[in-house]
Amino acid sequence: MRKSRAPKRYLPPDPKFNDPLVTRFVNTMMWDGKKNIAFHVFYNALEKVEEITKESGYEVFKKALGNVMPSVEVKSRRVGGGNFQIPTEVRPDRKISVGIKWIINYSRKRSGRSMAEKLANEIVVASKGEGAAVKKKEDTHRMAEANKAFSHFRV
Repeated sequence: MRKSRAPKRYLPPDPKFNDPLVTRFVNTMMWDGKKNIAFHVFYNALEKVEEITKESGYEVFKKALGNVMPSVEVKSRRVGGGNFQIPTEVRPDRKISVGIKWIINYSRKRSGRSMAEKLANEIVVASKGEGAAVKKKEDTHRMAEANKAFSHFRV
């Protein structure tokens, strides 16, 4: 490695909840640099979550994200002419990124009128430990468990 590592940039907190995690979520959800629209979609989704669950939308969102974040994943590694899926621990920063991506991707695939509605529904089912994003996490964990025999190849 020739150069030093790039410094970690920290995001400003969002205006409503004063949480950088929300800004990170909105940045991932945003299309074509339309951050204001992405914030509106997110806040509308949390309002819909409050209507559905009768709890704080922000707390339900954090619980949903916690249910979706994976703790192990498999990485492909070439050893002696064969490719092996090697289970590895997920870094805390990557856990959040992957969880956010899964929630957003599976909410986009849902059927519904608006993105806010689809996102709200995905957040609600994820907070209950159900839904496509949670299923993805369980599949990832299952794959890591199945390939535990190759964990000695870990770097």
